[in-house]
Amino acid sequence: MAELAIETHGLTKVYGDTRAVDGIDLSITRGGVHGFLGPNGAGKTTAIRMLATLIRPDAGSATVLGYDIAKHADEVRSRVSLTGQFASVDEDLTGKENLRLLGKLYGYTGPGASKRADELLEAFGLAEAGDRQVKKYSGGMRRRIDIAASIVVTPELLFLDEPTTGLDPRARNEVWDIIRAMVSFGTTVMLTTQYLDEADQLADRISVIDTGKIIAEGTSSELKASVGAASLQVRVMRRDDRDAARDLLTRELGVDVTTTNDPQALTAAIDDRARVTRALTALEESGLELAQFSLGQPSLDEVFLALTGHAAEAADNEEAAA
Repeated sequence: MAELAIETHGLTKVYGDTRAVDGIDLSITRGGVHGFLGPNGAGKTTAIRMLATLIRPDAGSATVLGYDIAKHADEVRSRVSLTGQFASVDEDLTGKENLRLLGKLYGYTGPGASKRADELLEAFGLAEAGDRQVKKYSGGMRRRIDIAASIVVTPELLFLDEPTTGLDPRARNEVWDIIRAMVSFGTTVMLTTQYLDEADQLADRISVIDTGKIIAEGTSSELKASVGAASLQVRVMRRDDRDAARDLLTRELGVDVTTTNDPQALTAAIDDRARVTRALTALEESGLELAQFSLGQPSLDEVFLALTGHAAEAADNEEAAA
């Protein structure tokens, strides 16, 4: 059996009447990226904070890198690092000053801290901005310096709590490249995200959490296969035709056909691809024109909708309020 980086049994955290984390069981092997996927308020951040020993669980148990988070918190903290949703560096200091300061706190000598800071600035593409105050960095640069600060001493396990929230697509891709590079050097990453494409791109395995409970686990492909062998995407030419097209497709395909935020679009997870041709022919014969259609593997969005009954971005904010 592969050595586990994280193992939990019935891990629970309660705030008043809200069970932010409701008895989760996790077994995460060392190496690679484990995605922790769920909407805002699902319990992701609370779970991470317990595993990082920042808050105590109310019930259950957990070990991180073989150490009990309640009994051996100092051992856990010496081996892990956490990058939260917001920059934790001092914005009035320069990027290099921040990294030098952290290096000294970790025990580097003055020259050693400066050397490590230069290495990280170069590795994260921030060498030219090293002498600039962090408050003058762009959003993507802030996330990069924040992650660099998390690995002044390379951790065995890195918790990344929604590291790309609020970033533009280019900055998100830069952060993704950094995560892949860290994994290649042996760091295990636990990544929380509400972005389905992020989990799809990075995670070797994914745990889906909703309302404090783990509702599904597996690889991206396994999760997609759980809701059907294929996904049909249809867009009608006229939005007034969508309801009629939905009724016809439901009848011909023999599965539920769902609407999306696009007022002309429909989607269905299907197991029998042969029915698709008949369904599209029936649409044509009924005079319901299509603007486009496609048949492919279900997306993680469809997986999440099938598992939870709501889209990934839909959420209450009970966890944040707690």
